[in-house]
Amino acid sequence: MQQYGVVTNMTALLNPANHSHKLPPVPTPQQMELDTNKQFELLKINYSRLLSDIDGDLREDLRSGRHLPRIVDKALRLFDLKQVMEEVETSVMSKVSCTACKAGAGLLQHYIRVLNKGEERGCGVGEVQNTSWSLIEKGGEVVYVLKQITLGPDKICSFVIGDACGDVYNPTHEWKVVFPPVQKPDVTPQKAPSPGAPTFKVLHLSDTHFDPYYQEGTNADCKEPLCCRLTNGPALSPHTAAGRWGDYRKCDTPKRTVDHMLQHISSTHPDIDYILWTGDLPPHDVWNQTREENLMVLKETTAQMLQTFPGIPIFPALGNHESAPVNSFPPPFVKNDFGISWLYDELDAQWRQWLPTSVSHTVRRGAFYSVLVRPGFRIISLNMNYCNNKNWWLLLNSTDPAKELQWFIYELQSAEFNGEKVHVIGHIPPGHSDCLKVWSRNYYKIINR
Repeated sequence: MQQYGVVTNMTALLNPANHSHKLPPVPTPQQMELDTNKQFELLKINYSRLLSDIDGDLREDLRSGRHLPRIVDKALRLFDLKQVMEEVETSVMSKVSCTACKAGAGLLQHYIRVLNKGEERGCGVGEVQNTSWSLIEKGGEVVYVLKQITLGPDKICSFVIGDACGDVYNPTHEWKVVFPPVQKPDVTPQKAPSPGAPTFKVLHLSDTHFDPYYQEGTNADCKEPLCCRLTNGPALSPHTAAGRWGDYRKCDTPKRTVDHMLQHISSTHPDIDYILWTGDLPPHDVWNQTREENLMVLKETTAQMLQTFPGIPIFPALGNHESAPVNSFPPPFVKNDFGISWLYDELDAQWRQWLPTSVSHTVRRGAFYSVLVRPGFRIISLNMNYCNNKNWWLLLNSTDPAKELQWFIYELQSAEFNGEKVHVIGHIPPGHSDCLKVWSRNYYKIINR
């Protein structure tokens, strides 16, 4: 059988006939330093003074064995990260997020360059340099990615933030899918179903964000991004107290609310044909999450669904909050400690309660699958985190991660040959500001084929 792949396009996507395009030169460290300085001028921050202060902090961190460098504390204060986190969560980005992104990326790249040279300011090399890398790598995936790429802050943040940070052309992230040489069949106009025609009753659940640490009566108006926990302390007044069933302020969903919601649906609608369950199960304490806690939420919520809807088919899709850290979904070629198999393997184990074993290989590879619900009707679940522009791993290579769209073309072509209708489910809508434009363009080429 012919294999259909994806080709990287080193020319502009909208001008495929142009073969004379050359990649822009890689910026020098001096140019990148100047660009970073400009971003800090926008923030009204003295960049040189900041570097000097942080160098002193870093030396003290090395001596004291501090778990996380104070560079993180300074970033929280200087870059208004509270507003940035709110904008990231609501997908309503502004110049605040853009400037903070460019300044933060530039600052991290500065220290990566310094440590790569073994020239830590005011310190020697050798053991101190190794310890420095150990400390700065506590920053995790973002630092790892920044060490691998040559993009400057402008291109990084245009990629991550989107239009609010300018539409900077980046030819290394332009690619297009290749279609099989099969002519598109004529489109047959659809007729409205006749009265009394059989119907499906479908339940769609998403974004439950179950918080296992929610505590009634705690402070619902705290200074952290997520409240209503014992760690937030008691409410200062009855007005600020977390309610029994939840709170509309900065709180996630208590277990009793999820339980009662599911039980009410089950008793009110016993004739549900199937359920679409499109992710975002963990709470919003993204700064504090671990892999173990997110897996615990996955297992507990799966058990809830099994208990409440026995015998009803459930078709899940992966949200962007299931990973730890949030939005971190490395492609399959990342095999080190940052790899994602810890999550995908458990998804396969949990989703197997409803899905056939034949989809296990694609779930483990990329958390996507295709199932025949009944003759003539198929559901395809896509992992939309491979179009998620907050997924920093895509900066390494955004070209069809896990070959998901290549597989999608094959599944749709097979469905077309078999006369099947297809419903496609996922967490982030293509065309949304959270989805990479190049991924959205290719997706719409596929479904419009």
